[in-house]
Amino acid sequence: MNTPSTQTKQEVATLGGGCFWCLEAVFDEVKGVTDVVSGYAGGAVKNPTYEQVCSGRTGHAEVVQVTFDPAVISFQKILEIFFTIHDPTTLNRQGNDVGPQYRSVIFFHSPEQQAVAQQVIREFNTAGVWDRPLVTEVTPAPTFYAAEDYHQEYFARNPSQGYCRVIIAPKVTKFRQKYADRLQKS
Repeated sequence: MNTPSTQTKQEVATLGGGCFWCLEAVFDEVKGVTDVVSGYAGGAVKNPTYEQVCSGRTGHAEVVQVTFDPAVISFQKILEIFFTIHDPTTLNRQGNDVGPQYRSVIFFHSPEQQAVAQQVIREFNTAGVWDRPLVTEVTPAPTFYAAEDYHQEYFARNPSQGYCRVIIAPKVTKFRQKYADRLQKS
């Protein structure tokens, strides 16, 4: 058992990259990630519902709040994974999901996270990883609202559902292939 003096300080990353189910499914498997919660951030409505956010009128993005151990995985590596599991070059859309709620966004929790996010975006743009420049917003973390219970662990609980099979499963497979060294042990 860890004593308080030996426990590592956990960090939080709040990321939006389209449907939160996709991001949650991948980050749930990342070594060093201790918790992933699907939710909403960046809008004007307090305690928004899924239906309100889906309207595109609240200003919120679908996001995941990822709690991780920086002694095991860095914020930079979290972002590198993030940028490989969604298209950060399309403004307010991911595939057929269209609207500001599906925007690519990094809500930073410290000046250090802001600097790392800006650096990683520059590196991805310079390397030409994508055919177009990244349009990912980098903005201070606002209030985070956890999504309704039925959204949590959606892929794990509904692997046979159509959206899960066609959209989420290929992203999880891509992550597993590209980052096999980053998988949590079962």
